[in-house]
Amino acid sequence: MSGGRVRIDKWLWAARFFKTRSLATEAVAGGRVHVEGQRVKPARDVRLGEAVQVTVGETTTTVVVRALADKRGPASQAVL
Repeated sequence: MSGGRVRIDKWLWAARFFKTRSLATEAVAGGRVHVEGQRVKPARDVRLGEAVQVTVGETTTTVVVRALADKRGPASQAVL
């Protein structure tokens, strides 16, 4: 797990919202990801405690960032 900040596209991929980082980048650029209610760019850093809203297909999920990771690990770790 990373300490300070991680790019939103990297974090979404590591947290297993998207299968590839490219898909995560496309989702952010396409406006399907919001941080604290604001549309963001793929290079934006996500910080602990921020609310991230992700829309995949018809499903919208809102999560609060509790840990930062820039590497993809096991699914059981991503749930945490």
